[in-house]
Amino acid sequence: MLLVRLRDEGPIGPWIAQPQQIRLHACHGGAEVTNREINSYEEFWPYYVSEHSHPATRTLHLIGTLAAIGCLFILVAAGRWYLFPLALIPGYGCAWIGHFFIEHNKPATFKYPLWSFLSDYKMIVLMLTGQMNREVSRYTHHVSSKPFQVVRK
Repeated sequence: MLLVRLRDEGPIGPWIAQPQQIRLHACHGGAEVTNREINSYEEFWPYYVSEHSHPATRTLHLIGTLAAIGCLFILVAAGRWYLFPLALIPGYGCAWIGHFFIEHNKPATFKYPLWSFLSDYKMIVLMLTGQMNREVSRYTHHVSSKPFQVVRK
């Protein structure tokens, strides 16, 4: 069992946050780590990968991100750059469908918006270069079909 300490978003985002514990059930090399806070991107990445363990979720992220980029280019080319927030709809829409209906978890974007945004693009690059399955295997050595389950304490 791996116990990770995450932060709730405060009134102006994740920078002013109250600590909150969540419990991640996973086989992590047989070692038990407790009361650990996610304080760096290097610590966040394994958590992010565990929240994207199902290939369909990753595919929905890829489709949504490519659709969002396409919408952004079309809006800019049409001279309607001020409508760029509309490009977020297909991106987040596809990703959230994967989280809510396939992974059955809460998107990391709610807790860690910047790291999650960066990780989406890192994941897509790894998918397109054929390396993402290796990352998932690296961080999810497990027997069950769900490598990590988040349970609020």
